[in-house]
Amino acid sequence: MTKPGDDELLRMFNEGDNPDYAFNLIVRKYQEMVYWHVRRLVIVHEDADDIVQDVFVKVWKSLPKFRKDSALYTWIYRIATNESLSFLKRKKRHMFLSIGDVSRQLEESLEADVHYRGSEMEKKIQKAILSLPEKQRVVFNLRYFDEMKYEDMAEVLGTSAGALKASYHHAVKKIEKYIAS
Repeated sequence: MTKPGDDELLRMFNEGDNPDYAFNLIVRKYQEMVYWHVRRLVIVHEDADDIVQDVFVKVWKSLPKFRKDSALYTWIYRIATNESLSFLKRKKRHMFLSIGDVSRQLEESLEADVHYRGSEMEKKIQKAILSLPEKQRVVFNLRYFDEMKYEDMAEVLGTSAGALKASYHHAVKKIEKYIAS
């Protein structure tokens, strides 16, 4: 049996007899991708789990109003990105930290993470990514790890593909410099 596409899932949700089932299929389709996207931004497994739950609660509440102006997956990624960035801003405000201090704290969380299974070089790359400004970090993660097209990233982040290409280029250069040092 083939898995239903996004249009079919949306039709099942909006017009079918069992919207709960359709939503469950949407969660199953996107949960892992969303988790890893969020996890790369907030680093801590437990925080990522909480945020992913919040993301899918928002998706559930907003899905009846989804206008299909964008693809379902870019819409879900936009919610996930916004939830992650909001979480980091709340963390910064709550702890009276600068963004550099939040990055340092995330780096310390990476060092202490018992779930992390990467090599030392992978850890150095993660630290390099954490050293990036927030926007470049999001752009780098979406492009490098999620292999998202610039046009889709533009929908997720609400900016032009050209600006994203420049951000990605700058991020790559900063990561290369970090790793070389």
